[in-house]
Amino acid sequence: MFIKKLKTLLLTFMVSVWLLPTSSVQAYVGLCCTHCGGNMPLNIFGGGIPETHEFRVKLSQMFMQMGPLRNGTTDIVTESILGMPNGRTFGAAPREMRMYMTMLGGAYSFTDDFAVMAMTSYKRNDMDMVFNRPLANNMLGNNATRAQGFTMHSEGLGDTKVLGKYRLYSDDNLVPTKQFSVIGGLSFPTGDINKRFSRSPLAGQNGQILPYKMQLGSGSFDPIMAVTFQGSSSPFWYGLNAMYTGRWHENDQGYEQGDEFKFDLYSMFQFHERALVQLQLNGHWEDEYNGLPGATRNNGNGIFAPTGQFASPLFDPNNYGFTKVNLTAGVQFQPFPLHVMELLASVPIHQDVNGPQLKEEWRMMFSYYIEIPTSKSRRYKGTKAPGELGF
Repeated sequence: MFIKKLKTLLLTFMVSVWLLPTSSVQAYVGLCCTHCGGNMPLNIFGGGIPETHEFRVKLSQMFMQMGPLRNGTTDIVTESILGMPNGRTFGAAPREMRMYMTMLGGAYSFTDDFAVMAMTSYKRNDMDMVFNRPLANNMLGNNATRAQGFTMHSEGLGDTKVLGKYRLYSDDNLVPTKQFSVIGGLSFPTGDINKRFSRSPLAGQNGQILPYKMQLGSGSFDPIMAVTFQGSSSPFWYGLNAMYTGRWHENDQGYEQGDEFKFDLYSMFQFHERALVQLQLNGHWEDEYNGLPGATRNNGNGIFAPTGQFASPLFDPNNYGFTKVNLTAGVQFQPFPLHVMELLASVPIHQDVNGPQLKEEWRMMFSYYIEIPTSKSRRYKGTKAPGELGF
């Protein structure tokens, strides 16, 4: 019932954006530059176009909580899949996961229509594991008191994305109320995919390769293609982003992550000249993974030798991939000119996973955004206003 009410509220809000006459609302120019669209969500990579000959820099901190386990659209109890590893039960399985990610992005616009942007991140993953008690007690011997489980850990630099964005259409060059752009670029494999166990109480496991989700990147050069649409009927702003990331070749470990597709539908209401609220519908599809790491194929990492089965569902590439839709709400505030802060909270309203795997429970993100005019910018202080502004 709660989810149905949220969906109804979101649909009503989105439709109102299209139907609201421009003359019936009080106008604001937007917290960001009017050239970029006036207002834009800061969590959507590729959104907005910087004012010409200006830089923009964004620092974001995201926290995500995951759990419990799910298979398809049904939640399952971790203990229900614990047992002797046989393909259906496992010696260890996850209970929950916490992911912290710090993201740094920047962009520069060379012309009114063309901009280049880049983003990288630093990740920390902590996943709480539960052991099958009889099996773990036997393997741990005198350390049986520690047999309940442990926390897997990895952290480090993530992958780096570099994109070009070209504006194909705008109804006004300097103050557009509608604009459409295309994006193309590449994700570079700067994230480590050779992270190893370091905190396991099981003898011999430390030093073996961690499961896929505990690695920090894809390990491959991944093409990115996207389209964006932005519109406004001040003080309302709205838009749609759709982005595809392809995993077209094996990484150095010998496997491929799944292709990804994301869409973001958003609407924003600027209730004050320095503040706004927003609502988003975020979709994310990921395909299954393909192949096993070399450490698994050649050395048996993640395989329970007596049965030849995966010791945990985390090592099986078929237990990856999902379809997910999130509802996100947040607020933006402009503390100083050319500076914007944003706080967002997001919860899933639909998750269908190729399980068993951990589902997303909730996430939060804080972003700080700065626009930096250069001496060539129209907004650079101390210069004469360009003729096209009319004064």
